[in-house]
Amino acid sequence: MRLVYLGTPELAVPPLQALVVAGHEVVLVVSRPDRRRGRGSATSPSPVKAAAADLGLPVTDRINDVLGVGAELGVVVAFGRIIRPHVLAALPMVNVHFSLLPRWRGAAPVERALLAGDAETGVDIMAVEEGLDTGAVYARRIVPVGPRTSAAELRAELVEVGTALLVETLAGPLPEPVVQTGEVTVAARIEPRELQLDWARPAVELDRLVRLGGAWTTFRDRRLKVLAAEPSGVDVAVSGGEVAGVFIDGDGGVTTGEGGLQLVTVQPEGRAPMAWRDFANGARPTTGERLG
Repeated sequence: MRLVYLGTPELAVPPLQALVVAGHEVVLVVSRPDRRRGRGSATSPSPVKAAAADLGLPVTDRINDVLGVGAELGVVVAFGRIIRPHVLAALPMVNVHFSLLPRWRGAAPVERALLAGDAETGVDIMAVEEGLDTGAVYARRIVPVGPRTSAAELRAELVEVGTALLVETLAGPLPEPVVQTGEVTVAARIEPRELQLDWARPAVELDRLVRLGGAWTTFRDRRLKVLAAEPSGVDVAVSGGEVAGVFIDGDGGVTTGEGGLQLVTVQPEGRAPMAWRDFANGARPTTGERLG
């Protein structure tokens, strides 16, 4: 099949590579323009653009270039840009979406599923429409979410499952799509403020935030990233959050709005990640000292 491929980040690279291996003719790849990724003035390509160059595929950053290249179908994976109606009218497109639609339509379905404590999520191969992830679904795979799964682990599994499902779905004529049914939820992008640990919340919710990646608090007026933690099972009930965020022992146990959270790996401001014990040996936090 003659395809155009639209994608940008690292997670969109495996599907592109798999389509080429499967024998599809990718006549054009569309990705975001090169951008600055460090402190210097030099720019670098997106992961998808770099992968396309390695595969010898033509690349553009202009969506309108997909018109007139003789493609039969467009494949969209984490493209991150709006595809205008006139393009969709000229070329049918499918999207690899990492949730079980209509749950978690939007930009951050993996993160929102994890934060919500969903027991399962999955991958949908869906038709691209003008609406936000409203298209009918051609194929679906369900993926369980483990109790200790991180966002990075879940994302990697979904990419693997989604890549295989995409290749399988495009191996023949597209099946008859199924209209989405059920309650709609929106997966808005994660805002930086959401990553700050609010110790008045239950330990299980804070644990999900840590597994999301990027969670942080403050200790002695300096930022402290929490890279790994786990609910400790300590029976700590806090009324109104008045004593939440307090160290309850020397092993990184912290009070929360419900239960305790054990800090495992942290990163002090301006320093490398380290085990809690190494941090404690230097900082010497005391029982009763507060975080946040």
